[in-house]
Amino acid sequence: MKKLWITSIAAVVALIGVPPSARAQALPVPGYEAAKDLPGAKELPDPNMTYKVVFDIGKAAPKIDDVNPGLATVARYLNTLAKNGVPADHQKIAVVFHQGGTEIVQNNEAFKARNDGHDNPNIALIQSLKKAGVDFRVCGQAVLGSKIDPKTIQPEIELDLWALTTIVNLELRGYVHVGN
Repeated sequence: MKKLWITSIAAVVALIGVPPSARAQALPVPGYEAAKDLPGAKELPDPNMTYKVVFDIGKAAPKIDDVNPGLATVARYLNTLAKNGVPADHQKIAVVFHQGGTEIVQNNEAFKARNDGHDNPNIALIQSLKKAGVDFRVCGQAVLGSKIDPKTIQPEIELDLWALTTIVNLELRGYVHVGN
C-alpha cells in the first residue's frame, strides 16, 4: 500500500512539470519534436481555430538518404499544434509534391531502381503523417515529366492533374500556402 501511494505521488509530481497542453494530447508524429516552448511568446496555436494549411514540397532532400526537410517541417508543425491543444479535427493539413520533390512519392522498389539501390527514406514519415490525418497529393505533370509510373506511387498519395491547380483550389477553399 505504501509503495502504491509513493508511486502515485511520484506520478503527480512528474506531471506538474509538464505543460497542460502536452498532458492533454500525445504528439501525433513520433520521432519529431514540436516547437520549443518560449515563455512570453505572443502568438501560439489556438485550440479554437481550424488550421487549413497546404505545404508545397518542390525540392528534394540535400542527400538521397535524408528525409525530405519539408516533410520533417510538416511533422514538427502537426506536433506543435497538438502540443498546444489543437484538436485533430481542427488540423486540415495537405502536402503537394512537385518538381524536385516528386521522386519521393514512389514506393521503395521503384525508388531503389531509380536511385542506385537507395531505399526511399520518406516512406515511414509519409505513413505516420497520413495516419495523423495529412492529405497527400502529387503533381501529375511532374509525374509525367519524371517518367514515374503512376502504379508505383505510394498508396497514401493521390495523383492530381497539376500542382498549380491543386494549390490554387486549396487556397480558394481557405488553405494557407506554405512553401516554394
